[in-house]
Amino acid sequence: MLDLAVLAALRDEDGYGYDILRRLRRAGLDDVGDASVYGTLRRLFQAGYLTSYVVPSEEGPHRKYYGPNAAGRAQLGTAGKVWHNFAATMDRLLGPGARRGPGPSASPVPSGPPYATPTATRAATAGPTR
Repeated sequence: MLDLAVLAALRDEDGYGYDILRRLRRAGLDDVGDASVYGTLRRLFQAGYLTSYVVPSEEGPHRKYYGPNAAGRAQLGTAGKVWHNFAATMDRLLGPGARRGPGPSASPVPSGPPYATPTATRAATAGPTR
């Protein structure tokens, strides 16, 4: 998902790491971490979706700018379609006509610890094996 968000943030204008992070946060992705964005930029660049160039800065270190190339724009289009299809499916599943919570036909929740199976239970209570 972050790959798509970063490509979308760069769709109209190239940007450097912190600038892209600000764009994502302004768009509502408040919990995105710095390291996640920088890692995504490196991964997208290595995958051949981004170009990069360095711009000197008089206020500190030089800034490495990223921008989508033809492959990156194609990936944005493809990934955007996949996302829209997924979102439409989730809207149908969660929409106003969707069932809310378990009904009479829902299978009962098994008792006991989560993922308890006879084998797992025996293994957990038998102690160490030799």
